[in-house]
Amino acid sequence: MFVDDVTIELLAGDGGNGCMAYHREKFVEMGGPDGGNGGHGSDIIFKADEGLNTLLDLRFQKMIKGKKGENGQGSTKHGKGSSPIVIKVPVGTVVSDPKTGYIIADFTAHGEEVIIAHGGRGGRGNAALATRTNPTPSYAEKGEPGEHRKVHVELKLLADVGLVGMPSVGKSTLISQISAAKPKIAAYHFTTLNPNLGMVRVGDGRSFVVADLPGLIEGASKGEGLGDKFLKHIERTRVLVHVIDMSAFEGRDPYEDYVTIQKELEEFNPNLLKKPMIILANKMDMESAEENLKKFKKKVKEKVYPISAMKKEGLKEVLYALADLLDQTPKEDLYTKEKFEKHVLYEYKEEVPFTITRENNKWVIRGEKVEKILKMTQFLTDESVLRFAQKLKRLGIDDKLRELGAKEGDTVQILDFEFEYSESL
Repeated sequence: MFVDDVTIELLAGDGGNGCMAYHREKFVEMGGPDGGNGGHGSDIIFKADEGLNTLLDLRFQKMIKGKKGENGQGSTKHGKGSSPIVIKVPVGTVVSDPKTGYIIADFTAHGEEVIIAHGGRGGRGNAALATRTNPTPSYAEKGEPGEHRKVHVELKLLADVGLVGMPSVGKSTLISQISAAKPKIAAYHFTTLNPNLGMVRVGDGRSFVVADLPGLIEGASKGEGLGDKFLKHIERTRVLVHVIDMSAFEGRDPYEDYVTIQKELEEFNPNLLKKPMIILANKMDMESAEENLKKFKKKVKEKVYPISAMKKEGLKEVLYALADLLDQTPKEDLYTKEKFEKHVLYEYKEEVPFTITRENNKWVIRGEKVEKILKMTQFLTDESVLRFAQKLKRLGIDDKLRELGAKEGDTVQILDFEFEYSESL
């Protein structure tokens, strides 16, 4: 089964908890802090593999979870970090954030790998938290939560040349004659349901990859037929080959076919028309093809190559022309740097680190930073509670609550944790 579009959730591993312990040794009354740090949670990594050509392995996975890092122990023993989860994807895979549209990764080479969801760092034990002013802290940190995100995974095939055209114009026959690809060929529309890739070798030693896409029809860019699903696969191609049935065997006018396909390409992505294109006038072995070709050439600017894919006529000249055109056409990145997540300011993130609202007689605080502070706090001792309160105060939460009219004893909620507001801390 060919699968080229999935959306999945990723939950990287949480960091292990730091340990609160004290050194214990005979004849040593007051040993210092001795708790080790927690281990790093497992990252979720995507890795490009040229042996894959579909996203089928991800099709039925709703969520991929990483493993938590080991907790720290006494005697300053640090917890072991969890191994990363490696997900193999085909070369040509694009991973994006469906919420923002920014690209997280674009895999264009075998072996390329990117951390898509970062595991949480391990919490610090009390040995690591000791300071000059507090040499024996009675608290430790919980592990940092692993990154939780939904991603859109899309395959856009890597090919040098893309074959486009109406159904039954002979694209599958053509790719079967110029490469070792063996697509299904039959006398009905939409015989080709999935893209086919073929390696073409020219007589002088040059080679290139051709993609045969399912036939397009009017309205393909808006979802008619199979076009909208597979048009994306020609976005990476450097050269387009427009195959036209010059015999008009099915009653369609060759020039009208040409105009229809050009319009669909433009509506799907205007940049497609900027790619170099050649036109193949196929089925020249049939009646009326010569007469139709003369009329067609008067209406188009591009060079037209008359061929008969079935009889292998005219193909050698076409292959050399494509090889020459590819030599003149440099490879370009599909996306500009501005489209990548790491190159932009996160416009979708809040400008302030937290928000406070009044809900059900409670002051509800929300925000990624404050929620992380809560999740990494071990409420085991009075000192750990005081440290948590001081962190919130440094964020400006106390001042904001006071400004909004919070009173002594009011209930404040962060996630599922509730506490009383007090101005004495």
